[in-house]
Amino acid sequence: MLIKFFIKPRKGVLDPQGRAVSENLKSLGFNNVEKVFVGKYIEVYIDENDKEKAKKQAVEMAKKALVNDLIEDFEFEIVEG
Repeated sequence: MLIKFFIKPRKGVLDPQGRAVSENLKSLGFNNVEKVFVGKYIEVYIDENDKEKAKKQAVEMAKKALVNDLIEDFEFEIVEG
């Protein structure tokens, strides 16, 4: 199974990378850009056939190793096959 993690800064947390990207886009003429948030995308392949077990593992992985829960939020998607 494949677990796709989508990690982004929490609302209210400063995102200097997002701000830099936003300013760069505006300097290139994309004046309608309001906000940009820069996050992480991570793919983890696991040897598991039970989707519920994979979900539990995904949450555990995120909380223990992939996400700084003080400043980041995450979502994930399980892809079977």
